[in-house]
Amino acid sequence: MIAVVAGLNVFPIKSAGAVPLAEAELTPDGLRHDREFMLVRPGGRHLSQREVPELALLRPAFDGVKLTVHTPLASSPLVCEAVDGPALDVTVHRRPCQGMDQGDDAAGWFSDVLGLPCRLVRFTGTRPTVARDGTLRYADGYPVSVLSAESLDDLNRRADAPLPMARFRPNIVLRGLGPYGEDAVTRLRGAGAEIELIRPCGRCVIINTDQDTARRSPGPLRALARYRTERFAGVREIMFGRLGVPRALGALRVGDELTAS
Repeated sequence: MIAVVAGLNVFPIKSAGAVPLAEAELTPDGLRHDREFMLVRPGGRHLSQREVPELALLRPAFDGVKLTVHTPLASSPLVCEAVDGPALDVTVHRRPCQGMDQGDDAAGWFSDVLGLPCRLVRFTGTRPTVARDGTLRYADGYPVSVLSAESLDDLNRRADAPLPMARFRPNIVLRGLGPYGEDAVTRLRGAGAEIELIRPCGRCVIINTDQDTARRSPGPLRALARYRTERFAGVREIMFGRLGVPRALGALRVGDELTAS
């Protein structure tokens, strides 16, 4: 079966806004620069849209050297060069890892914008996936998320109001598999790149957050829960999309055809 890459997104700061791309490099840890930075509370616990929906209003861009963040919450953007600051012990959903502190100026800007004390860290070290021998940066459990455009089309036929793809924050949007066709796919191959799809993507309250306004409503999660609640590894979750691990590296481009098997 052939799937066409309909969209590519990276999220330079975990839980902040997306950067849509026409081309992205697939690395062992996912798309290059995806979830490379993270905001943490004092003590090192990660900040998430689950508790701070205003993170959706941060619009970061990172070129490998300079991080720029625009937001309507601030009169001027943050512009800073990434630094090899001291390594801090941090956690993502209670799983320990590390991050290089990006300094007081960045910490002060984000703390003022979000109205709570926090610091910006950049990933360092290594971090294993939950299973299946992969590595990742600050993504929750696996480095690549995939969703079919037709799956969203089907959800929107059931939902009270249509939802944009941005609500679901996928790295790779596919077209051609049909509604929920990604559920049966275990490998995506093309242009030298290969991704093993490991498990369904469990959904949380973040999909209830409008990524343009940070306003939250319960409709999206309720709509999915009516027909996409499944048991995986003994836990009931609301599933939509798939999570995967890179197995061969290369460039991905919007419009690429991938073999799905």
